[in-house]
Amino acid sequence: MNRLSRARPVVACVGLACCLTFFSGRLVQLHVTKHETYVNLAAKKNLKKESIFAMRGAIKDVKGEVLAVSEPLRTIIADASRITDPKKTALALADLLELDAAELEAKISDRSKRYIVLKKQVREVVCQALDQRIGEQRLRGISSEPDARRIYPNGPMLCHVLGFVNYEHRGMQGIEMTMERYLQGRDGFRVIEKSRSGHEIVPYRRQERMAQDGFNIRLTVDMAIQGFVETELNAACEQYKPEMATVIVMDPKTGRILAMANRPHFDPNEPGEGSDASKINAAVISQVEPGSTFKIVTVAASLNEKLVTPDTIINLEGGRFHFAGRVLRDHGHGPFPNRSVHDLLVKSSNIGVAKLAMMMGERRFYEYIRSFGFGERSGINLPGEIAGIVHPPRWSKIAISRIPMGQGVATTPLQMVIAMSAIANGGKLMMPQIVREVCDEEGNTVVDFKPVVVREVVEPEVTDLVKAALRDVVSPRGTARRAIVPGFTVGGKTGTAQKPSPKGGYYDHRYVSSFIGFMPAEDPKLVCLVLFDDAKVPTNENYGGVLAAPVFSRIAEKTARYWNLQPDPALLEGGGMKLTQTSER
Repeated sequence: MNRLSRARPVVACVGLACCLTFFSGRLVQLHVTKHETYVNLAAKKNLKKESIFAMRGAIKDVKGEVLAVSEPLRTIIADASRITDPKKTALALADLLELDAAELEAKISDRSKRYIVLKKQVREVVCQALDQRIGEQRLRGISSEPDARRIYPNGPMLCHVLGFVNYEHRGMQGIEMTMERYLQGRDGFRVIEKSRSGHEIVPYRRQERMAQDGFNIRLTVDMAIQGFVETELNAACEQYKPEMATVIVMDPKTGRILAMANRPHFDPNEPGEGSDASKINAAVISQVEPGSTFKIVTVAASLNEKLVTPDTIINLEGGRFHFAGRVLRDHGHGPFPNRSVHDLLVKSSNIGVAKLAMMMGERRFYEYIRSFGFGERSGINLPGEIAGIVHPPRWSKIAISRIPMGQGVATTPLQMVIAMSAIANGGKLMMPQIVREVCDEEGNTVVDFKPVVVREVVEPEVTDLVKAALRDVVSPRGTARRAIVPGFTVGGKTGTAQKPSPKGGYYDHRYVSSFIGFMPAEDPKLVCLVLFDDAKVPTNENYGGVLAAPVFSRIAEKTARYWNLQPDPALLEGGGMKLTQTSER
C-alpha cells in the first residue's frame, strides 16, 4: 500500500507533465507552424476588399451644356445572419427606404441569407439619414454599396447620338458606346477591417488605390441648333407621318456635325420602353436610294473631266429617251426643250444626267461615285455605320442611265451630306466629326479631334460652277423654291425616289423625299439634309421640294439668326417675288 501510495503522485506528475507537454506543443504549432494559416483565416473573416467605383464621365455639347451625367447613388444591402431583431430593423428602415415594414421584415428574417438587396438607386442624402439611424439604434447587418444612375437632362433630344448605358453602366449605342474607353474611368479599391458590428475600423485601413473617374466628352453638336432641328422635325412628322425621317446639319469646311435627329426616337433615360426601330440611328444605319440629290455627283464629275461646260446643250429627246429597250422620262408635262448642263440641275433632268454619265463611261463614273464617299464608311465616331451599296462596273445595260439620277445605288443620309459638303467647301471630302474633344475634370484637353480632309474629289472651279446651278435650284425657276431663306443665298437639290420593293421593282406611290442645301451660298457655313421616308401624303405632294425644302428653310433661317448672320437687304426686298409653276421633284 505504501508503495502504491508513493506511485500515485509520480503517475499524476507524469500525466500532468504529458498534458502540459502536449498543450505546449499545440501552442507552438498554432503560434509558429500554423501562424500564417490562422492569420489568413482571421484576415478573411475580418478584412474585406472594397471596390471604389469610378464615376462615369459626362457628355457635353460644343458650348459645354451637359447632355449626359452620372448621379452617385447607393444600393442598400442586408446580411440577415447578423440581424438580431428583424422587426426593429424593418421599422427603422421602412420609412426612409419607402418600403412596407412587414414585407421588409419578412425579407430579412431568413438568417441563412447573407446578401439581400433591399433597395437600389438610393440617393446619398437618404443614405446619410439611414446611417445616422442605424448608429443611434445600434442596428447590425445593414450596409450599402456604391451605385450610379445615368441622367440625360434633355430626354429624347439627340438620343441616337448619345446612346444609353445598360445595368452594368456600360455604353450601349451612340457616344456612350464608341467613347466607352474614355468615359468609364478606372475603379479603385481599399482593404478594410470591420468590427463585430460590421463597421469599418478606419485606423486599421490597409492597401488602397483611388478610383480614376472617366473623362468628359465634348461633342461638335450645338444644342441650340439641335433644338431648331427637333422642333421642326416634330412638327413635320406630326403632319406627314413618315415611316422614318432624318435631319443632319454639318459644317462643310470642318466636317463637324452641328445637329442630328431621327424619327422614330426614344428616351435614353428609359431605353427599355423604346421599340427596336426607335433606337436605329437612321442617319448612319439606314440606306435609301437618294434620287435626284445624287445628280450633283454626275454633273460635277462631267465638268471635272472637261467633257462639257455649264453652257453645253444636251438633247433631252423631247422628254422620252429610248435606251436599252426601256424608256427614260423627264418628269413634268412638257414641253421638254434641250437644256444646258447648268439647267440640268435646275430642272432636275433625268435624261440629261444619264447622257452625261454615258459620256464618261461606266468606269470613270464609278470612280467618281466612290471618290465622293459612296460605298464606304465615313469613319464617323458612331456605332453601326454602313457603307451603302455601290456595285462595281459590271452593270446591266440600263444601269448607266439610272444610277446618274440616284436609282440603283443605296446611300446613307450622312453620305449625301458629306458629298454636298464637298461641293460647298470647294471640292474637299471631309471626314464627319461628332466628337470635338476629350477632356479631364479641369477642362484640360486629353484628345483633340481636328478636321480631317479625306481627299479632293473635284477642282474648286468645278464646285463654283455646280454651286451656281444649285443656287438657281433654290429660286422661283428651280425645283426647290420653297427652300428660299429670306435675305440669304441658298443652294441645294431636291430628291424624290421611289422606294424599291424587296420583291423587285419599285412600290407605287411610296417615296423617299429629300432636300439637301447649303447657306449662305457664297460662303457656306452649314449643309443641311432633310429626308422623309414614305410620308403619308397625297402622291401629288410627295416631293422633296414640297415636304423637305420648307423644313430646311425654317431650320436655316433660325440658325442664321442664332449665328447673327446679317441678311442682304436686296434679297429681303426680292423675297416676295411671285413663284412660277415648276415641278418640285
